Amino acid sequence: MTARRIRGAAVTAAMTVAVAACSAPGDTAGDGRAAESVVIGVASEPDTLSPLLGYGKDGNSKIFDGLLARDAGLKLKPALAAALPKVADGGRTYTFTLREGVKFSDGEPLTADDVVYTYRTVLDARTNNTAKSELDAVKSVRADGDDTVVFTLKYPYAPFAARTVLPIVPEHIAAKQDPNTGSLNTEPVGTGPYVLAQWRKGEKLTFKANPHYWGPAPKVKTFTMAVIADDDVRATRLRSGDLDGAVLPPNLAATFGRDNDKRTYEAKSYDFRAVTLPTGNEVTGDRAVRQALDAAVDRQAMVDKILDGAGRPAYGPLPMDDPYFADGIQRAHDLAKAQRILDRAGWKPGDDGIRAKNGRRAAFTLLYPSGDKVRQDHALAYASDAKKAGIDVTVESATWEVIEPRMGKDAVLAGFGSVGDPDFGLYTLLHSSLAGDGFNNMARYRDPAVDKALDTGRRTQAPAERKAAYGTLQRALVDNPGYTFLTHIDHLYVLADRWDGLTTQLEPHEHGFASGPWWNIEDWQSKR
Repeated sequence: MTARRIRGAAVTAAMTVAVAACSAPGDTAGDGRAAESVVIGVASEPDTLSPLLGYGKDGNSKIFDGLLARDAGLKLKPALAAALPKVADGGRTYTFTLREGVKFSDGEPLTADDVVYTYRTVLDARTNNTAKSELDAVKSVRADGDDTVVFTLKYPYAPFAARTVLPIVPEHIAAKQDPNTGSLNTEPVGTGPYVLAQWRKGEKLTFKANPHYWGPAPKVKTFTMAVIADDDVRATRLRSGDLDGAVLPPNLAATFGRDNDKRTYEAKSYDFRAVTLPTGNEVTGDRAVRQALDAAVDRQAMVDKILDGAGRPAYGPLPMDDPYFADGIQRAHDLAKAQRILDRAGWKPGDDGIRAKNGRRAAFTLLYPSGDKVRQDHALAYASDAKKAGIDVTVESATWEVIEPRMGKDAVLAGFGSVGDPDFGLYTLLHSSLAGDGFNNMARYRDPAVDKALDTGRRTQAPAERKAAYGTLQRALVDNPGYTFLTHIDHLYVLADRWDGLTTQLEPHEHGFASGPWWNIEDWQSKR
């Protein structure tokens, strides 16, 4: 992914997280001292900064490191491990040797016991980590001396090495606490290039360089993540000079098109927008309604009008350029087909054009998170398309605190997507064993063919078998949709042009605190 100058209104982005970099009053763009401090605006803050509860599980945390990390091209490289793992026993044993001389930010040395403690605690049923199913393959983890860690798997799990980007916590601190409520959640101690200096909930998180960091000292000495939930507020703060960079929806990003002192950084992503269709709802629980909505939605129009081309139609959870994408599942907007499906299923149009069956109107509520303009626009477009087929969708904004307890009955304009392997993200999105497990399987989706495909993809290393399994899964989702997949979104970041070394990666849904041009902020160099 490359950087380019912002030129005109065509430069846009569709994102849920805002980014900004600004200097202190009186600083100038090329000043080296100014470039030592960065402010990044984000739309939300994490609930916890503890890896034991899921923080940083996909890598790129600035406070912690995993055994492995990813480079700009997502290739795995050693981090806390001295080298890539030695794999034996047909893919059932992974052995890591730790890097020498690594210390936590409190000055205590890293040992193999810290790694063992981290993984065992994440996998402990008493730990409230909703992502523990991602480590299902782990049978045991043990230390072999101070510098060697051995993982034994229940079955060969092809992408296991990529799971070891999981951040490592210090046993000497964490073991004295309840992982669910302890101070590590808000006062993290790690091995990463930065330490948390201050967290003012709902306002900002400030980080400073870790003096005990095992790698080169960061050139950017401090950075702040300012929590700015509303898109319009971010744009206003950007224009006022309070921020000198931001990530904004297309219509707002276009208003900064002539600012030549900023650069944009574009990233392709696996981030998709989809509408959850809960099977517990008396309308969306009808497969015919779900199939009709899939046919009625105009995905390309959403890409063109909402994303201004900064994305692609989503025909399932995997983008079309993914090697596991099932070619042939692409489908056109077909309102006539949607109407035929509903007619056959007994949903008949009323005088107002809205269909009904056995006295029940084809109507449901679609929730989206407040302040998210991109999701709002998707939701409104979806409701408009649905109404043409005779389905009445009421769009409603709410906070996630309001949305979460309603997910079992109401539809949600949701965002998901993970990089690295199809198992990453698909299992938690679709497997019936995780239906209603927090934000996992939000649609409460259940399909035996999909479960079988997920289990096969997870438990075999044979590439052809994995590809066949995920192809079966994607075709099953067309026949029995639990979500209406809408768009895959390109991420676009705007920052003041004060640094060299900024790049982006292929990104997951989650971005802001991890993904973005600041995935390697410790390597940035100021422009002189």
